[in-house]
Amino acid sequence: MRIATRRVLAADAEPPSTDELQDLQRLYRGAIQQLIPRVEDAAFVLPRDDVPRACALAGIGEARRRLDERPAPGLPAGIAHAQRLARSVNALLGHAENLRLRVPAR
Repeated sequence: MRIATRRVLAADAEPPSTDELQDLQRLYRGAIQQLIPRVEDAAFVLPRDDVPRACALAGIGEARRRLDERPAPGLPAGIAHAQRLARSVNALLGHAENLRLRVPAR
């Protein structure tokens, strides 16, 4: 998934077509929806004052907010939305790594 997020986050990334953008948004949304419960389950077994737990739960909250967002019309707004989703994917993957979760490669 980290490779897939580079498609919209890399500094030299070419803007995707409208169809590709929709595919990427679906891919990122699906990854977020799969990662949230796994990271959340791993975080909740940690003590309440555990820093990785707090960070993971904050990242989950942000990812949920981004799932609820709807991009404004137009390709630039759609790309910005995909970038936000991709950043949440990367953040959740980082939290999964910090919590020692095994995340299957896609």
